[in-house]
Amino acid sequence: MKKQTILITGAGSGLGKGSAIGLAKEGHKIIAAVHTWEQMSRFIDELKDANYKQNIELIKLDVLDPMDCERALKYDIDILVNNVGIGQTGPIAEIPVDLVRDVMETNVFSPLEFSQPFIKKMVKKGKGKVVFVSSVAGLTTSAFLGSYNASKHALEAIVQCLRDELQPFGVTVATINPGPFETGFNDRMYDTYKQWFDEDENFTSLKDIEKAAKSMANNQFDPQGMIDKMVEVIPMKEHTFRTVFPESIIPMCQEYQERQYEIMTDTIDKSKK
Repeated sequence: MKKQTILITGAGSGLGKGSAIGLAKEGHKIIAAVHTWEQMSRFIDELKDANYKQNIELIKLDVLDPMDCERALKYDIDILVNNVGIGQTGPIAEIPVDLVRDVMETNVFSPLEFSQPFIKKMVKKGKGKVVFVSSVAGLTTSAFLGSYNASKHALEAIVQCLRDELQPFGVTVATINPGPFETGFNDRMYDTYKQWFDEDENFTSLKDIEKAAKSMANNQFDPQGMIDKMVEVIPMKEHTFRTVFPESIIPMCQEYQERQYEIMTDTIDKSKK
Protein backbone atom coordinates (compact mmCIF):
# COMPACT_ATOMS: atom_id res chain seq x y z
CA MET A 1 0.00 0.00 0.00
CA LYS A 2 1.24 3.49 -0.88
CA LYS A 3 2.57 5.43 2.11
CA GLN A 4 0.50 8.53 2.74
CA THR A 5 0.53 11.74 4.76
CA ILE A 6 -2.24 11.61 7.35
CA LEU A 7 -3.34 14.32 9.79
CA ILE A 8 -5.17 12.99 12.84
CA THR A 9 -6.92 15.33 15.26
CA GLY A 10 -7.39 14.35 18.89
CA ALA A 11 -4.19 12.30 18.73
CA GLY A 12 -3.08 13.10 22.26
CA SER A 13 -4.86 10.14 23.83
CA GLY A 14 -7.08 7.12 23.29
CA LEU A 15 -7.97 5.81 19.87
CA GLY A 16 -6.50 8.83 18.09
CA LYS A 17 -3.10 8.35 19.68
CA GLY A 18 -3.18 4.62 19.19
CA SER A 19 -4.03 4.87 15.51
CA ALA A 20 -1.40 7.59 14.96
CA ILE A 21 1.27 5.28 16.39
CA GLY A 22 -0.06 2.27 14.49
CA LEU A 23 -0.09 4.11 11.16
CA ALA A 24 3.41 5.49 11.80
CA LYS A 25 4.64 1.95 12.41
CA GLU A 26 3.21 1.06 9.00
CA GLY A 27 5.42 3.73 7.44
CA HIS A 28 2.88 6.50 6.87
CA LYS A 29 3.80 10.12 7.58
CA ILE A 30 1.61 11.14 10.51
CA ILE A 31 0.75 14.66 11.62
CA ALA A 32 -0.46 13.91 15.15
CA ALA A 33 -2.50 16.87 16.37
CA VAL A 34 -2.78 16.99 20.16
CA HIS A 35 -5.12 19.17 22.19
CA THR A 36 -2.73 20.40 24.89
CA TRP A 37 0.96 21.08 25.34
CA GLU A 38 0.96 18.60 28.24
CA GLN A 39 -0.21 15.84 25.91
CA MET A 40 2.57 16.79 23.52
CA SER A 41 5.19 16.51 26.28
CA ARG A 42 4.01 13.03 27.20
CA PHE A 43 3.93 11.97 23.54
CA ILE A 44 7.47 13.28 22.97
CA ASP A 45 8.72 11.24 25.93
CA GLU A 46 7.08 8.11 24.56
CA LEU A 47 8.66 8.62 21.14
CA LYS A 48 12.27 9.00 22.36
CA ASP A 49 13.27 5.38 21.77
CA ALA A 50 10.65 4.48 19.18
CA ASN A 51 11.96 3.25 15.82
CA TYR A 52 9.01 4.93 14.06
CA LYS A 53 9.43 8.41 15.58
CA GLN A 54 10.67 9.84 12.27
CA ASN A 55 7.20 9.14 10.88
CA ILE A 56 5.36 11.25 13.46
CA GLU A 57 5.24 15.03 13.63
CA LEU A 58 3.42 16.46 16.63
CA ILE A 59 1.45 19.70 16.45
CA LYS A 60 -0.69 21.55 18.97
CA LEU A 61 -4.30 21.72 17.77
CA ASP A 62 -7.35 22.84 19.67
CA VAL A 63 -10.08 22.71 17.01
CA LEU A 64 -11.80 25.64 18.75
CA ASP A 65 -8.69 27.84 18.44
CA PRO A 66 -8.53 29.73 15.11
CA MET A 67 -4.77 30.23 15.45
CA ASP A 68 -4.14 26.51 15.90
CA CYS A 69 -6.40 25.66 12.97
CA GLU A 70 -4.75 28.22 10.69
CA ARG A 71 -1.30 26.81 11.40
CA ALA A 72 -2.46 23.26 10.72
CA LEU A 73 -3.67 24.24 7.25
CA LYS A 74 -0.09 24.62 6.02
CA TYR A 75 0.22 20.84 5.71
CA ASP A 76 -0.25 19.11 2.38
CA ILE A 77 -1.99 15.87 3.31
CA ASP A 78 -3.54 12.88 1.62
CA ILE A 79 -5.93 11.94 4.42
CA LEU A 80 -7.61 13.93 7.19
CA VAL A 81 -8.92 12.02 10.20
CA ASN A 82 -11.31 14.05 12.35
CA ASN A 83 -11.05 12.19 15.63
CA VAL A 84 -11.40 14.90 18.26
CA GLY A 85 -14.52 14.76 20.41
CA ILE A 86 -16.00 15.52 23.83
CA GLY A 87 -19.09 14.39 25.71
CA GLN A 88 -21.48 15.38 28.46
CA THR A 89 -23.90 13.22 30.41
CA GLY A 90 -27.11 13.85 32.22
CA PRO A 91 -30.83 13.92 31.43
CA ILE A 92 -31.38 15.93 28.27
CA ALA A 93 -34.48 17.50 29.85
CA GLU A 94 -32.34 19.04 32.59
CA ILE A 95 -28.78 19.41 31.37
CA PRO A 96 -27.67 23.05 30.98
CA VAL A 97 -28.09 23.76 27.28
CA ASP A 98 -24.75 25.56 27.08
CA LEU A 99 -23.11 22.19 27.74
CA VAL A 100 -24.99 20.72 24.79
CA ARG A 101 -23.80 23.65 22.67
CA ASP A 102 -20.21 22.92 23.69
CA VAL A 103 -20.55 19.31 22.58
CA MET A 104 -22.10 20.30 19.26
CA GLU A 105 -19.40 22.90 18.66
CA THR A 106 -16.57 20.45 19.25
CA ASN A 107 -18.08 17.33 17.69
CA VAL A 108 -19.98 18.79 14.74
CA PHE A 109 -19.28 22.39 13.75
CA SER A 110 -15.54 22.49 14.37
CA PRO A 111 -14.68 19.29 12.46
CA LEU A 112 -16.69 20.53 9.49
CA GLU A 113 -15.10 23.98 9.62
CA PHE A 114 -11.62 22.49 10.01
CA SER A 115 -12.20 20.07 7.12
CA GLN A 116 -13.49 22.55 4.55
CA PRO A 117 -10.12 24.14 3.59
CA PHE A 118 -8.51 20.69 3.29
CA ILE A 119 -11.45 19.49 1.21
CA LYS A 120 -10.97 22.46 -1.13
CA LYS A 121 -7.33 21.47 -1.63
CA MET A 122 -8.33 17.86 -2.27
CA VAL A 123 -10.94 18.89 -4.83
CA LYS A 124 -8.29 20.91 -6.69
CA LYS A 125 -6.03 17.84 -6.76
CA GLY A 126 -8.89 15.54 -7.67
CA LYS A 127 -8.06 13.15 -4.85
CA GLY A 128 -7.96 12.82 -1.08
CA LYS A 129 -9.82 11.27 1.81
CA VAL A 130 -11.61 12.63 4.87
CA VAL A 131 -12.48 10.28 7.72
CA PHE A 132 -14.77 11.28 10.57
CA VAL A 133 -14.59 9.24 13.76
CA SER A 134 -18.23 9.08 14.77
CA SER A 135 -19.63 6.48 17.15
CA VAL A 136 -22.31 3.86 17.55
CA ALA A 137 -23.82 6.73 19.57
CA GLY A 138 -24.60 8.27 16.18
CA LEU A 139 -26.66 5.23 15.23
CA THR A 140 -28.40 4.54 18.56
CA THR A 141 -29.14 6.36 21.80
CA SER A 142 -28.12 5.45 25.35
CA ALA A 143 -29.29 6.42 28.79
CA PHE A 144 -28.33 9.99 29.71
CA LEU A 145 -26.07 10.44 26.67
CA GLY A 146 -28.50 12.71 24.83
CA SER A 147 -26.06 15.53 24.08
CA TYR A 148 -23.38 13.14 22.82
CA ASN A 149 -25.94 11.14 20.83
CA ALA A 150 -27.26 14.35 19.26
CA SER A 151 -23.80 15.46 18.19
CA LYS A 152 -22.94 12.14 16.60
CA HIS A 153 -26.32 11.85 14.86
CA ALA A 154 -25.75 15.32 13.41
CA LEU A 155 -22.25 14.36 12.35
CA GLU A 156 -23.58 11.27 10.60
CA ALA A 157 -25.93 13.40 8.48
CA ILE A 158 -23.18 15.86 7.58
CA VAL A 159 -20.76 13.12 6.59
CA GLN A 160 -23.34 11.33 4.46
CA CYS A 161 -23.97 14.57 2.59
CA LEU A 162 -20.24 15.17 2.15
CA ARG A 163 -19.86 11.63 0.80
CA ASP A 164 -22.42 12.19 -1.91
CA GLU A 165 -21.33 15.73 -2.79
CA LEU A 166 -17.59 15.01 -2.97
CA GLN A 167 -17.55 11.66 -4.74
CA PRO A 168 -17.76 13.32 -8.20
CA PHE A 169 -14.62 15.31 -7.34
CA GLY A 170 -12.56 12.26 -6.46
CA VAL A 171 -12.61 12.85 -2.71
CA THR A 172 -13.46 9.89 -0.48
CA VAL A 173 -15.46 10.44 2.72
CA ALA A 174 -16.08 7.82 5.40
CA THR A 175 -17.02 7.28 9.02
CA ILE A 176 -15.54 5.07 11.69
CA ASN A 177 -18.04 4.16 14.40
CA PRO A 178 -16.43 2.73 17.52
CA GLY A 179 -18.45 0.99 20.19
CA PRO A 180 -17.55 1.55 23.86
CA PHE A 181 -13.82 1.08 24.32
CA GLU A 182 -11.88 1.26 27.55
CA THR A 183 -9.77 4.34 26.86
CA GLY A 184 -11.09 6.37 29.81
CA PHE A 185 -13.17 8.62 27.55
CA ASN A 186 -16.50 6.98 28.36
CA ASP A 187 -15.82 6.82 32.09
CA ARG A 188 -14.91 10.49 32.32
CA MET A 189 -17.83 11.48 30.10
CA TYR A 190 -20.18 9.75 32.52
CA ASP A 191 -18.64 11.78 35.37
CA THR A 192 -19.53 15.15 33.84
CA TYR A 193 -23.06 15.34 35.28
CA LYS A 194 -21.48 15.71 38.74
CA GLN A 195 -20.48 19.28 37.84
CA TRP A 196 -24.06 20.50 37.81
CA PHE A 197 -26.50 17.83 38.98
CA ASP A 198 -28.22 18.53 42.31
CA GLU A 199 -30.49 15.91 43.86
CA ASP A 200 -32.47 18.63 45.61
CA GLU A 201 -33.08 20.58 42.39
CA ASN A 202 -33.18 17.99 39.59
CA PHE A 203 -36.10 15.60 39.22
CA THR A 204 -34.18 12.78 37.53
CA SER A 205 -33.15 9.94 39.83
CA LEU A 206 -29.46 10.02 40.69
CA LYS A 207 -29.56 6.26 41.10
CA ASP A 208 -30.65 5.89 37.46
CA ILE A 209 -27.72 7.99 36.25
CA GLU A 210 -25.28 6.04 38.40
CA LYS A 211 -26.74 2.78 37.11
CA ALA A 212 -26.15 3.89 33.51
CA ALA A 213 -22.60 4.95 34.33
CA LYS A 214 -21.86 1.60 35.95
CA SER A 215 -23.32 -0.27 32.99
CA MET A 216 -21.06 1.64 30.61
CA ALA A 217 -18.00 1.05 32.79
CA ASN A 218 -18.66 -2.67 32.90
CA ASN A 219 -19.32 -3.16 29.17
CA GLN A 220 -16.27 -1.82 27.36
CA PHE A 221 -13.90 -3.46 24.93
CA ASP A 222 -10.11 -3.61 24.69
CA PRO A 223 -9.17 -0.57 22.57
CA GLN A 224 -6.41 -2.38 20.69
CA GLY A 225 -8.93 -4.10 18.43
CA MET A 226 -10.41 -0.74 17.44
CA ILE A 227 -6.97 0.77 16.91
CA ASP A 228 -6.01 -2.12 14.63
CA LYS A 229 -9.21 -1.64 12.63
CA MET A 230 -8.54 2.10 12.26
CA VAL A 231 -4.98 1.44 11.11
CA GLU A 232 -6.38 -0.97 8.52
CA VAL A 233 -9.22 1.21 7.21
CA ILE A 234 -7.83 4.76 7.27
CA PRO A 235 -5.28 4.30 4.43
CA MET A 236 -7.57 2.15 2.26
CA LYS A 237 -8.84 3.60 -1.00
CA GLU A 238 -12.07 1.59 -1.15
CA HIS A 239 -14.10 0.12 1.70
CA THR A 240 -17.58 0.41 3.15
CA PHE A 241 -18.63 3.96 3.94
CA ARG A 242 -19.33 3.12 7.57
CA THR A 243 -16.98 1.01 9.69
CA VAL A 244 -18.75 -0.12 12.85
CA PHE A 245 -16.51 -1.99 15.28
CA PRO A 246 -16.70 -4.46 16.85
CA GLU A 247 -18.82 -5.92 14.09
CA SER A 248 -20.86 -7.84 16.64
CA ILE A 249 -22.74 -4.65 17.55
CA ILE A 250 -23.93 -3.94 14.00
CA PRO A 251 -27.19 -5.90 14.48
CA MET A 252 -27.86 -3.93 17.68
CA CYS A 253 -27.58 -0.66 15.74
CA GLN A 254 -29.80 -1.90 12.93
CA GLU A 255 -32.42 -3.21 15.35
CA TYR A 256 -32.45 0.09 17.22
CA GLN A 257 -33.21 2.02 14.02
CA GLU A 258 -35.97 -0.40 13.07
CA ARG A 259 -37.58 -0.15 16.51
CA GLN A 260 -38.07 3.58 16.16
CA TYR A 261 -40.73 2.96 13.48
CA GLU A 262 -42.71 0.70 15.77
CA ILE A 263 -42.18 1.92 19.32
CA MET A 264 -45.24 3.40 21.03
CA THR A 265 -45.37 6.74 22.84
CA ASP A 266 -45.95 5.02 26.17
CA THR A 267 -42.87 2.83 25.82
CA ILE A 268 -39.23 3.30 26.86
CA ASP A 269 -36.72 1.99 24.39
CA LYS A 270 -34.92 -1.04 25.80
CA SER A 271 -31.57 0.71 25.38
CA LYS A 272 -32.58 3.00 28.26
CA LYS A 273 -33.71 0.26 30.67
